[in-house]
Amino acid sequence: MQELSGDKTSRACWSLMGLPFDQVDSGQAVEIIDRAIKARRKCFLSTPNLNFIVQAKRDQSFFQSVLFSDLVVADGMPVIWTARLLGIPLKSRVAGSSLFEILQNTRRDKPISVFFFGGQGTAARDAAENLNRKSVGMIACGALNPGTGSVESMSSDEIIELINRAEPDFLVVALGAKKGQQWIMRNRERLNALVISHLGAVVNFVGDSVQRAPLRWQQLGLEWLWRIVQEPLLWKRYFFDGLWFLRFMVSHVLPLAIYQKCLRRTASEGLSLDMVADRGDGMRLVLAGSATVADGALLKSSCLRLLDELQPGARVSVDCANLDYIDSSALGTLMLLKANILRRGGGFELCHLNTRIKRLVHLHGADEFLLE
Repeated sequence: MQELSGDKTSRACWSLMGLPFDQVDSGQAVEIIDRAIKARRKCFLSTPNLNFIVQAKRDQSFFQSVLFSDLVVADGMPVIWTARLLGIPLKSRVAGSSLFEILQNTRRDKPISVFFFGGQGTAARDAAENLNRKSVGMIACGALNPGTGSVESMSSDEIIELINRAEPDFLVVALGAKKGQQWIMRNRERLNALVISHLGAVVNFVGDSVQRAPLRWQQLGLEWLWRIVQEPLLWKRYFFDGLWFLRFMVSHVLPLAIYQKCLRRTASEGLSLDMVADRGDGMRLVLAGSATVADGALLKSSCLRLLDELQPGARVSVDCANLDYIDSSALGTLMLLKANILRRGGGFELCHLNTRIKRLVHLHGADEFLLE
């Protein structure tokens, strides 16, 4: 079962289009959220769709907000289609709005308290009123539209105190994906909310200002068309995101599907791994053979042990000189490892990569982070 912690690499993550995605379905994601609330543990949930991925590729702080999340789910059919083509076991879309709908319609002894932050006009207030009128599993404890200022102006002591006084279990942010993720990253340590997520569409859906696409449209990947009909100004975003997706498919995904199939025929079986002291208080992780999901438990446990033994601010190098294959699962684990090391103020590098490993990392879209 999924481990929930912002400082662990035991999550079952896969690198897809350059981002780490947790291998969970809707039911498992809901269970993780429920467990976080019951155990009083914080959980930063990110729900990347295609537009989310495009923006993350262009903005470093936006990209880091996904890396530093505690749970990352695939909220978009293009993400699922790409996973299927590459043999990555993300079998179904996990939409943030669907997770919220399940939570609000699941009766529990103590309802989950929700604070709506953002939205246009009275959307947050309308969502709170509707939630209290209709939900059997949630109760709104507050709502606030902070206006259209900067992230800094929306992060005042007064605003943070207002949210904290409401004591929400779940803080729903709706400021636009980029600004919303930035706001969460800036304030997550100051907020006492247990689960925090940017779910802009949820405010509109719960407040009845926008109707969600029928289930069949969602399953066919046509929710974007439904949204354009209701919000015509979105056409430009979907058009340019679609162009980016087509280019990425041609330049990365299709070549990767062919390349990794060829490499699997000649790659050695099994992963050998060694961890040694390096450069004073640094550590070196030496990989050899094939780093795949088959040996995922070995790689994850080694990364966990490394993090436990690593001094704050220390540097980690991952030696790939004798590595002849790496899959999306291993790359996802290494992305989480680097993210955890960076959060501790340390350094990370992949070193001694041969041509095939460099090409695999590039085609997975992970080179901009792992090789920087």
